Amino acid sequence: MSEKFQVVVIGGGPGGYVCAIRLAQLGLKTACIESRGSLGGTCLNVGCIPSKSLLNLSEEFHKVKNLSNKGIDIGDVKLNLEKMMKAKDKSVTVLTKGVEFLLKKNKVTYYKGLASFKSKNEILIKDNQNKENIIQAEKTVIATGSLPISLPGIEIDEKTIVSSTGALKLEKVPNKLVVVGGGYIGLEMGSVWSRLGAEVQVIEFLDHITPGMDKEISLEFMKILNKQGIKFNMQNKVQTIKKANSGVIVSTVDNEGNKNHFDCDVVLISVGRKPNTEGLNLEAIGVKLDERKRIKTNKEFKTNLDNIFAIGDVIDGPMLAHKAEDEGIAVAENIAGQSGHVNYDTIPGVIYTTPEVASIGKTEEQLKELNKKYKIGKFSFMANSRAKAIDNSEGFVKILADETTDKVLGAHIIGPHAGELIAEIGVAMEFGASSEDIARTCHAHPTFSEAVKEAALSVDKRAIHS
Repeated sequence: MSEKFQVVVIGGGPGGYVCAIRLAQLGLKTACIESRGSLGGTCLNVGCIPSKSLLNLSEEFHKVKNLSNKGIDIGDVKLNLEKMMKAKDKSVTVLTKGVEFLLKKNKVTYYKGLASFKSKNEILIKDNQNKENIIQAEKTVIATGSLPISLPGIEIDEKTIVSSTGALKLEKVPNKLVVVGGGYIGLEMGSVWSRLGAEVQVIEFLDHITPGMDKEISLEFMKILNKQGIKFNMQNKVQTIKKANSGVIVSTVDNEGNKNHFDCDVVLISVGRKPNTEGLNLEAIGVKLDERKRIKTNKEFKTNLDNIFAIGDVIDGPMLAHKAEDEGIAVAENIAGQSGHVNYDTIPGVIYTTPEVASIGKTEEQLKELNKKYKIGKFSFMANSRAKAIDNSEGFVKILADETTDKVLGAHIIGPHAGELIAEIGVAMEFGASSEDIARTCHAHPTFSEAVKEAALSVDKRAIHS
């Protein structure tokens, strides 16, 4: 007889493993199936964690190289890329093993293998030896994440034409790197290799980078990256990417019809991601997908089949690990008869370049589109004493508040530790706070967080230090 579970979670990424742990905490007999062979999904294995490790290590390398400007002479600084990659891999291994321990601690049964639906209550698991096992599920949560998208007719080989996965594993620093796409992932990877010595060119179809971000922040971000040596080729459409003896040639056409050619060693294709639903056999059991191949769900994350749910990158919404985690907890609580909920208006987004970029809530462009009257408060890190003291003062904080009620509607930060600073505004928004509430909260001095307070004061045109 095959083993029976109250809930089976397909996918061991941030959404899946968190969901499985919460289900077990709520007393439900739970299994988690992961095909990769290690838990943590794209985020832990080939995404958030290794990229943040390399971003940090490359920034350390860059800082050390420039310490002599600050009165610290240390002689020649050399890059040992092999050691750097080993340090990155170690951080991944430690964390994936940690997740495995958490599943065991919470008594979640962990299966390694590819899952597919045999029926709506039966799941077939095929391991890497092609050995098959069938388990029974009263309810199933699909949390299989997403995969990188390529361009039509262009095959990613992860050697010279790479996705973010290949960009994390390059064996040497390319002399020239072309990044196709000016979004989060491409700019983070471009920053890593630029700091390690590559000449980086970004090709973007639109007239601005980081689509969907507040335009003012986006323009400032591009200006800073440009100053760091990253070159931008805007409103260019890729026509062909061809391998040559010397490397790769990327051919584009701009919005005026001019043709451009970029010679490089490596091309990073970073034009977005797609839901990872192939092979689940969803068609056979009748789970409905939308026009973008995402699984259709209601507010309780339930599909058109009563006992099957879906969360994370396979459903609508931003493809972010923390969004998937919150959905994993919410769906687990819903399945257990509680009232799980995700507030999509307070999901932050962070780009981990130097400086960092973070945003939450509405952008100025979205508020204009909604005909919502708003006030703006801004404060530059140039006027922040902590930022000036450590020579890290690029960027600013921008807070958007309702013109009538002063309720915080959104915030956008470019500058040091932006990813940490945005959390304060997230808490404020979750409690329906006004900019006045933030302005009247005492912030320690000297800290970067004072820039948030000053931006809040600036909403009422009473900033002290600018």
